[in-house]
Amino acid sequence: MKINPLYHHTTDRIQEEMIWVEQAKINPEKFAPLYKKYQESIFRYVHQRVDDTEMALDVTSQVFMKALNNLHKFEHRGVPFGSWLFRIAKSELYQSFRDRQARKTVNIDTVIIQDILEDKEDDDLEIHKKNLLKALATLKADTLRIVEMRYFEKRSFKEIGEVLKITENNAKVKCFRALIKLRIHFVTE
Repeated sequence: MKINPLYHHTTDRIQEEMIWVEQAKINPEKFAPLYKKYQESIFRYVHQRVDDTEMALDVTSQVFMKALNNLHKFEHRGVPFGSWLFRIAKSELYQSFRDRQARKTVNIDTVIIQDILEDKEDDDLEIHKKNLLKALATLKADTLRIVEMRYFEKRSFKEIGEVLKITENNAKVKCFRALIKLRIHFVTE
């Protein structure tokens, strides 16, 4: 699996972010580097779930407004600042779903079937996509969320744990169990 450097930071990069956070706590205008760094990834995260560009833009702006207004509550826990932003995004999405009664969607074209189901051949990719959508629909919301974060967003188990407020090991176990369920679904198809 390919690792996305946007989500996997070195200690130096995390420290640089913490300097930006502390500066932004004093002067909100200093929030710009954090916004520039995470705006696109937060937007993509939201857009994959609502599949409506206008709504995704609205939710994304709400995420950053909430982050800026609540920056004084942010506590560094050894993970990138983005983990906190993604938790806010998750909360804003759920609120948006409740407010607008929108339907949650996943953009299957952004994931590679082989990342999830390693033993499937490339020859019938469209059939595998349809089967994967059916299989994903059988998962509970919290299990689907872990699969999305791991395979669609290429997040580490540590970050998944931080966003979902579970341990890194628990994230690994839940992801493994979800893959077993998906594979069982593919065998029965």
